Amino acid sequence: MTRRAVAALAAGTVIALLPAAPVHADEIRARQWELAAMHTEQAWRTTQGEGITVAVLDTGVDATHPDLAGQVLPGKDLIGFGAGPGDRAWAGHGTAMAGIIAGHGHGPGRGDGVLGVAPKAKILPVRVILEGSDPARKRARQTRGSALAEGIRWAVDHGADVINLSLGDDSESAHPEKSEDAAVQYALSKGAVVVASAGNGGEKGDHISYPAAYPGVIAVTAVDRYGTHASFSTRRWYATVSAPGVDVVIAAPDRKYYEGWGTSAASAFVSGAVALVRSAHPGLTPAQIKQLLADTARDNPKGGRDDARGHGMVDPAAAIRSAAKARPTAAARAGYDKQYFGRGPDEPRDAGGGPDWPVRLAAATGAALLAAAALLRRGAGPSGV
Repeated sequence: MTRRAVAALAAGTVIALLPAAPVHADEIRARQWELAAMHTEQAWRTTQGEGITVAVLDTGVDATHPDLAGQVLPGKDLIGFGAGPGDRAWAGHGTAMAGIIAGHGHGPGRGDGVLGVAPKAKILPVRVILEGSDPARKRARQTRGSALAEGIRWAVDHGADVINLSLGDDSESAHPEKSEDAAVQYALSKGAVVVASAGNGGEKGDHISYPAAYPGVIAVTAVDRYGTHASFSTRRWYATVSAPGVDVVIAAPDRKYYEGWGTSAASAFVSGAVALVRSAHPGLTPAQIKQLLADTARDNPKGGRDDARGHGMVDPAAAIRSAAKARPTAAARAGYDKQYFGRGPDEPRDAGGGPDWPVRLAAATGAALLAAAALLRRGAGPSGV
C-alpha cells in the first residue's frame, strides 16, 4: 500500500519577517484579540485546562521557550533526523501551535509573552513533520509517510486527552489513507478528541483536506477579528466550527513574536477550547464535545451552518455551561452509514500511485499554516519563568 507523505506547508513555506519597532510586553497581550473573541476569560472562571494533556503532532515543540516552560511533557520524534534544537529549521510551527494552546506567558506575574487558551494544560509533542526550511524535509516526505498515523496512536497510548493536527494535505491528489483513518478512530474510541485544520485551499479550489475530513474529527475553519470567513480557509462539508486564523499572535523558538495566519492556528485555538471543556467535564466523549462546540458556537451562519464557518465561532465558555446538562455516555466509533468523502479508504485508486507521488503530494498547498507573519518584537530571555 502506498503511504501518504503529510504536507505541512505553513511550517514549510516562507515566513516573512517585517522589521518593526520593539514594543512593550503588554502590547503583545493587547494584540491577542483572539482570546477576547473566544470569551476565554469567562471560561477561565471555571478552568484553565488543569489536568488535560494536549498532543501537538507537528514539527516539534521548544520546551525551553519561556512561555511554555514547565508545560511540555517528554514527547516522541517519529522522523528521527533533520534539524534539532537550536537550529533555525526546528520546531517553529509546532512551538507556535503549542503557545496558542497552552502558553502561560513569562516574566513577573506572567505578564510578558503569549497567553494560550488553556494555560494550565500540558503539551505532549509528537514530531511527525519537518519544517519547510529543513534540508531533510524531502527525505522525510519520501520515507516517513506513516508518521501521522503512528503519532496519533502513540499520543493516545501516552495519555493525550486532545490531539491537535495543525497540518494536512489538500492537494488535488489528496485521498483518505486507511491507516490514518484507523488511527483517528482508535483515538476516538479511547476517548481522545481529535481536532484538525480544515485547509488553506480556499483560494485554490477548496480541495478536501485530510485529516480534517476523517469522520469524528473536529475540523476548524479560520475567521478574522470581525468574524468574517478568511478567504484562504477551505470551504467544505466537514467544517465543524471556526476560530481565529488571521493576524494571530504566535511565539517562536527564536524568542520573537509574530503575527501569522491560517487554519493551523484556528485548529490550535479549538484544541485549547476543547481542553477547557474536557477539564471542566472530564466524563464527556469526543462525540459529545464535538456536538457541544457546534451547538454553542456564536455568530451562526444563516441556516445554522455553512461550509465556510461550520456552526460559527467556537465559544468554550458557552460549551462549559451547556456541558453541565450533558450526560456522559460510552465512547463509540465515529462513522457514517454511507460513503463519507470521495473514494473510501479501502477502494482502489487508479491514479497517483507512482513512486514519485509523495513528493508531488507534499509540494501541494496544505492546511498547516503560518504562511505569512510579521515580527512583533524581539523576545526577552526566559527570566522570571
